Amino acid sequence: MFKNWWIGSVNGALLAAYFIPAWTLVAFNIMVAPVHGLYERPSVAVALFLSDHLQMSGMSTVRAAWLLALGRLTVVAFFAIYLALLCIPRTRKSGSSEEVLGIALAIGSLISFASMIMASKVGELAALRLHATELLLLLGAAIVLVIERPAAVPKTVETIEVPAPLGLEQAKLLHNG
Repeated sequence: MFKNWWIGSVNGALLAAYFIPAWTLVAFNIMVAPVHGLYERPSVAVALFLSDHLQMSGMSTVRAAWLLALGRLTVVAFFAIYLALLCIPRTRKSGSSEEVLGIALAIGSLISFASMIMASKVGELAALRLHATELLLLLGAAIVLVIERPAAVPKTVETIEVPAPLGLEQAKLLHNG
């Protein structure tokens, strides 16, 4: 039953099991109440960086919060698509669902890396640990995805017997005259 599951597939499914509920909850909290949701623990470093270092106004901070929520929901959507494709045996065997996982890992790593840098700039240690852990999870999955390639499907080639050409039916080449 599990002979066509690779470590990368299981790793991606486990990552999706973490990131889908965690990032969806954070994104919906930001969408419902942008300022309150932005100042919760997963996003507080971004909020402090925007207000302290970039000195954004209130409406600009709300727009940045919505942009962060949109980025997180995009990663969640790609992880959900990956899980849906993983349930189809044909796509799992061929490894074609790995592209969707790669996009989720790239966007998620970018968001986590930027959040980690912002957390280090404002001195939020709890947020720094959270974003560094998420970044390490995403980068570890990306490394497994790059190193582990699905086994190539053996292609069977059928040989078709072609009858030998007759002497009168041979093609005339240009240099033969």
